[in-house]
Amino acid sequence: MPQIQAICVVIAARNASATIGRAVASALAEPETAEVVVIDDGSTDTTSAAAKAADDDSGRLRILRFEKNRGPAAARNAAIACSSSPFIAILDADDFFVPGRFGRLLADNEWDFVADNIAFIEESRVAGAPPAIPEFHPQPRLIDLESFVEGNISRRGVRRGEIGFLKPVMRRAFLESNELRYREDLRLGEDYELYVRALAKGARYRLIHACGYCAVVRSDSLSGRHRTEDLRRLYEADRAILADSSLSEATVAVLRRHERHIRAKYELRHFLDLKNGSGPLPAIRYALARPAALAAIGSGILADKTERFRRPVRTGATAHLDSPGLRYLLSAVPVSAQR
Repeated sequence: MPQIQAICVVIAARNASATIGRAVASALAEPETAEVVVIDDGSTDTTSAAAKAADDDSGRLRILRFEKNRGPAAARNAAIACSSSPFIAILDADDFFVPGRFGRLLADNEWDFVADNIAFIEESRVAGAPPAIPEFHPQPRLIDLESFVEGNISRRGVRRGEIGFLKPVMRRAFLESNELRYREDLRLGEDYELYVRALAKGARYRLIHACGYCAVVRSDSLSGRHRTEDLRRLYEADRAILADSSLSEATVAVLRRHERHIRAKYELRHFLDLKNGSGPLPAIRYALARPAALAAIGSGILADKTERFRRPVRTGATAHLDSPGLRYLLSAVPVSAQR
């Protein structure tokens, strides 16, 4: 594919004045970037000014502001609506691109969504010069709907690696032809839900293991916090997708597993909310009145109590490449190891 300016980078930002400049600069540094659209989602700090300060005067940066916070899904939909580039890339306001990311992703054209590996970096490690990211062999493959949903069911004792964290470049024509946008009532799992619906409509989702996206892990990150209500809306989103009668038996089975997985998290969180807000007796009455939820609540409490006695299992070929404050989402083989 010719290396032309063809990508709109969408950045939804709220109270991100400390990090938005780095995100904007990394997006503008990519030669394939045609537009960077920042949506200031009701910030109470200087997010818009900090984004503007990172402008390179190329005319590619646009900053829009919501007076009230509407959530990342609404912000991304607004950015998509006001842009025109044939490809759309999502960048969180805390994060940044590895130089050359888009060139690697656009090297092949047989996809509707294309994503790469993610490096999770502790904030302390990007205070100065960011750590060097190794060159990984791309190992291209297509993700089907069942494996995508299965890859978003986390397991206790295994380090988090849900592939819903992936940040694909999306083909606008596919979104438009299938009338796909983010569900604005979701503030958790809005990416997962969009990708599931796209895959259900036949999207070709290509994945390469080369690493081009750096996700900064911050203790106060907005994306790291969610409400109990957000969990309920996410499992209800699974149920809405399951209403599609054209889904295969295998797809229905894995979506039901994901729905039960999220619903169990919701039941535990709701039980703990009741306990903390109203006391143990109302919480116990709630659990006993819902036998289907009782097992999830009991196993969740037991797992939380024994968490400190378990050591996280590190899986994948990149375990030896991880270092303090740095890990990779996908297992991968360094190019240097093949020489």
